Amino acid sequence: MIRAWRRVRGTFAPARTSLSFAIYKRDSVSDQTDLIQGTLDLLILRTIALEPMHGWAIAQRIQQISDELLRVQQGSLYPALHRLEHQGWITAEWGVSETNRRARFYSLTKAGRKQVATELSKWERLSAGVNLVLART
Repeated sequence: MIRAWRRVRGTFAPARTSLSFAIYKRDSVSDQTDLIQGTLDLLILRTIALEPMHGWAIAQRIQQISDELLRVQQGSLYPALHRLEHQGWITAEWGVSETNRRARFYSLTKAGRKQVATELSKWERLSAGVNLVLART
């Protein structure tokens, strides 16, 4: 589940700096892992880069591509989709899903295609830096 929370005075409140993401181990219980904010955005943008998809299909595709290791919950997915739409990186149109239900289909805008390249570059730099620290300590 991607949901941002932090401990504030003994209770939990929404956080703004990291996301909790469900990472599933094969044949075992999931681990909650904190991810850098923007990771879900990158996953969504890359997922819809080839073709428009509705929300449930995006979540399923991320799960499938990650070999069932990553699962995005609706409570995290739809706010991210709305945020990306507000930023002008994706657009949404109503259509009919493969199950004959009305659904919003999300696709990249021209600005979104540029943002994918930007976010991917940031991710590659970050992961290279983390890998160096892990290898050298």
